[in-house]
Amino acid sequence: MGNRVTREDFEWVYTEQPHTQRRKEILAKYPEIKTLMGPDPHLKWIVSGMVFVQFLACYLVKDLSWKWIFFWAYAFGGCINHSLSLAIHDISHNVAFGNKQAKWNRWFAVFANLPIGVPYSASFKKYHIDHHRYLGGDSLDVDIPTDFEGWFFCTPLRKLLWLFLQPLFYSLRPLYVNPKAITRMEIFNALVQFSIDLIIYYLWGLKPIVYLIAGTILCMGIHPISGHFIAEHYMFLKGYETYSYYGPLNWLTFNVGYHMEHHDFPSIPGCRLPMVKKIAAEYYDNLPHHQSWIRVLWDFVFDDTIGPYSRVKRICKLVKES
Repeated sequence: MGNRVTREDFEWVYTEQPHTQRRKEILAKYPEIKTLMGPDPHLKWIVSGMVFVQFLACYLVKDLSWKWIFFWAYAFGGCINHSLSLAIHDISHNVAFGNKQAKWNRWFAVFANLPIGVPYSASFKKYHIDHHRYLGGDSLDVDIPTDFEGWFFCTPLRKLLWLFLQPLFYSLRPLYVNPKAITRMEIFNALVQFSIDLIIYYLWGLKPIVYLIAGTILCMGIHPISGHFIAEHYMFLKGYETYSYYGPLNWLTFNVGYHMEHHDFPSIPGCRLPMVKKIAAEYYDNLPHHQSWIRVLWDFVFDDTIGPYSRVKRICKLVKES
């Protein structure tokens, strides 16, 4: 079982998040970074290809045995679905069609959601805004585990279980921490998603549905790609609340590993974040970063000083909506 982690509370700070000030400094020194903002013209085509690959896979797996359904869900389909969830993350920042076509971004996110099997995109957008605006904000940033998670999942075995159950906590935590009214877009998202699920079930049976949903759940739990959930904001070094990763898995995840750069410039699409690092190298090269998401998961489970409590929290003032 291992020993209890030494941390018994979150790391409370009484300063503003660091990204706002660094953004101002970088833009003052390198105004050309503003030219990187705006839509990624290739994103919609890449995402569309991934969606259709998954629909083709639904047809191909319909007659497989159950063991192969779960194998391919974990080894292939889940990787695509996790990648699509990160495409939805990018689309939530309006980088598919630009800020002037915000509705097109929302609708396209619903389309990108289809292989994931359960409605996700509209709810993600609603809460992800707060994650950027109120990073670490108590009762506002639902990316932070609850006190129960920090208290209970405190040994290697329990932390391993927590990683496995991460999709459950990730989806249900917002309803407990910061519940919000259901929006029309969420209803539209659910209606479209379940309609497609029913069509797939009618055409090819239950196995393709299990393939899609099992892949989503398995690859958001204990999987190399899911290491980004821990790598991004868990405090591996005191005083640092956001970390980047510059390894090869960025090719599959729309550069979500460039997370320090992303929080500094959320309106820059993932494909251009490496250019931010290159232009403003002195702001990023000396910051701590991760070399491996697999190593991140290993350290999270077996390092007694790291656990769900290893997050920075702060009290944030609500911003008035315009």
